[in-house]
Amino acid sequence: MRGSLEYKEFKILSTLEASDSPMTQREIAAAVGFSVGTVNKVVSELVERNLIDEAALTSRGLEELEPYRVKRAVLVAAGFGTRLVPITLNTPKPLIRVHGRRIIDSLLDAVYAAGIEEVYVVRGYLAEQFDQLLYQYPNIRFIENPQYNEANNISSALAAKDLLENAYVLESDLLLSNPKLVSKYQYDSNYLGVPVEVTDDWCFETKRGVITNLTVGGVDCHHMFGISYWTAEDGKKLSRDIVATYEMPGGKERYWDEVALRYFSEHYTVRIRECSFDDIAEIDTFRELQEIDAAYVS
Repeated sequence: MRGSLEYKEFKILSTLEASDSPMTQREIAAAVGFSVGTVNKVVSELVERNLIDEAALTSRGLEELEPYRVKRAVLVAAGFGTRLVPITLNTPKPLIRVHGRRIIDSLLDAVYAAGIEEVYVVRGYLAEQFDQLLYQYPNIRFIENPQYNEANNISSALAAKDLLENAYVLESDLLLSNPKLVSKYQYDSNYLGVPVEVTDDWCFETKRGVITNLTVGGVDCHHMFGISYWTAEDGKKLSRDIVATYEMPGGKERYWDEVALRYFSEHYTVRIRECSFDDIAEIDTFRELQEIDAAYVS
């Protein structure tokens, strides 16, 4: 059950909750992207309702945020990582070390820092190697994807289809530089994206902050990154729609993101959550890995 907060109220309350100290209204405005006038109006209303007191959250304010708390995280880590051969011949891509640290660690650290304790890793290729994560993250639960070698990543979504309510879904080959992108609270279903003038990569077309199309290559769009959040309502619908997509002709060849953004888009309103290329990176090729970490240059 979702809470009763308006979006602007949620943004201000969740921003104050994440802050280590009281914030001025100008600081709040800069953090949430609203005008100072809008922040002044909303803050006044929140003070009247005893959700804020002296620029800090009250216990009642925390109670109002609770329905928006993220319940779990599902990390998709089953694939082969073909474009990173030869290094992935012996190591799954998420376990590759960049500057001495596994790629997946940047995501797991952010998830746990956000207070999300229910964490799943969907594994397939060289599955047993993921057991090493248990030494640092003993509470991880593994989900086996036996179809990883004969289907696209929709098979991982299928394996985790009943765990997508109030959940982040994260592609485990993303190198996260800004852990705050994984926050404790989320308001609506969304994907991370970087605004770009042009790209030949996977991207989102948007209108008024809502994703209207998923495509390869675009102009005045958002470069796609595979970190999404799904509300309880949308997660429940995904459980059904993933199965329907998988069972379509050619369904095994689909990317899981196409379920809500292409084949059953009428069932969802998915918003864009903007970030920058400084916040997150995807290492697609061995050459890109070498450019980031000189240890791989022979």
